Amino acid sequence: MLPWASRVGYRVTVLLVVCTSMLFNTVKGDLGKDALKTHDAETHLDLKEVVFVIQSQRNSFHAQQAEIRRTSLLEQAESLGQSPPAVLLLHSLSDNEGDWSILPLMPHLSSLFGKNSSWIVFLEEETSVQVAKLLQVLDHFDRRKEWFLGKPLHDEESTIIHHYAFAENPSIFKYPDFTASWALSIPLVNRLTNKVKNEPLKSDFTIDLKHEIALYIWENGRGPQLTAVPELCTLPQDAPGAERCATTLGRHLPSCGKPVQKEDVFVAVKTCRKFHADRVPVVKRTWEKQALLLEYYSDFADPTIPTVNLGVPNTDRGHCGKTFAILERYVSDAVPKTNWLLIVDDDTLISLPRLQALLGCYDPKEPVCLGERYGYGLSQGGYSYITGGGGMVFSHEAVLRILRSGCKCYSNDAPDDMVLGMCLNALKVPVTHSPLFHQARPEDYSRDFLSHQIPISFHKHWNIDPIAVFHKWLRDDGESTGPQNDFKEEL
Repeated sequence: MLPWASRVGYRVTVLLVVCTSMLFNTVKGDLGKDALKTHDAETHLDLKEVVFVIQSQRNSFHAQQAEIRRTSLLEQAESLGQSPPAVLLLHSLSDNEGDWSILPLMPHLSSLFGKNSSWIVFLEEETSVQVAKLLQVLDHFDRRKEWFLGKPLHDEESTIIHHYAFAENPSIFKYPDFTASWALSIPLVNRLTNKVKNEPLKSDFTIDLKHEIALYIWENGRGPQLTAVPELCTLPQDAPGAERCATTLGRHLPSCGKPVQKEDVFVAVKTCRKFHADRVPVVKRTWEKQALLLEYYSDFADPTIPTVNLGVPNTDRGHCGKTFAILERYVSDAVPKTNWLLIVDDDTLISLPRLQALLGCYDPKEPVCLGERYGYGLSQGGYSYITGGGGMVFSHEAVLRILRSGCKCYSNDAPDDMVLGMCLNALKVPVTHSPLFHQARPEDYSRDFLSHQIPISFHKHWNIDPIAVFHKWLRDDGESTGPQNDFKEEL
């Protein structure tokens, strides 16, 4: 006991508060004084004040994974002796296709939880949560204020997928890594609800949701920026340093048993005569050898490659006519029957062994459409689609349903991926997202985001050496220097 403490007792309390504040700011970084709860608001956060939203998908494999995650959360609540929290599966909340874009869902969340809850925590199906630690983290923040919490990502250079935002200094803007989970305080949810109701969402396209949500919340400086929370992690559960984390990752590439065999994947490469000499050789020098069944589709039959002329004139954009001709050929007797069809561009870089491993998670008897998901007009009843550059994967059943529906291109140069998205939306066939497919180059994504992935594809040869990119990111022969060994970056 300090000798002066007995003479001025209240100073002990002051000292403890100051020390706690100093310790918290040391651990948390520069969060500011407002991060701590005020003394008169000092109460422990109850688990029933936290709502978990698992960003789940309709496909049966993903729905099952989300149920496993929900069960884990509820079992942890029981072991803590607390009432079970609300755990919502995003795909089951409504039939609205736009729910996955989160913002249209804000009024629903506000109406259900806007009065009796303190936090909405969003997580992905592969995000492991230590509930007790997460409660401790959230309890540090004054729940009466607006908070946007997460693990921050930033761009090293301005990128097309973010519409070249903050071109002069792209690293200044932070957005959350969804895989680590992210959280909104209820006051912020309620304000966002009013904004969504009164102001239509400005962009027709949803491309990189995590960046777009952060921009919407930030509101050109009028709203809160993302607050970094070090305990929200993307480390593997057994990695050094993971013991400090409230969230961790399970697997980087889902493991579902035996990979799909080469002979069960038919690969269609879209090309045209003007790219036979520069793009096709890159495919042949990198990933073509991984395929057993592959054809190049062009506007010119070149026996040296060889290419197949589908009788569809080349177009400078869209390629819908060519893609639908590929679908027709796939279900004909012209090619071997397989469970899976992969359609890629001639400037797509891809790892077929990783794709085969991923496809082991899916039932080919279901209509599966898999790749990197984008959205169009989701806040006004729009649709989702698989963006073509990263590769579009279809089960045989999905192709049959598309063709039997009578869905067609409105022109040969219509955007094939978006037309297919409209078809699937009309058929009520879900578009299944995998973040392992990439519409752009590695340089266009945050380094920290890629650091916990084993990517399946990238797209575009612009200003890069595509062969070097393939060897760095997509080879599995021990020579790859890709991100799977870079977890030390987080420490």
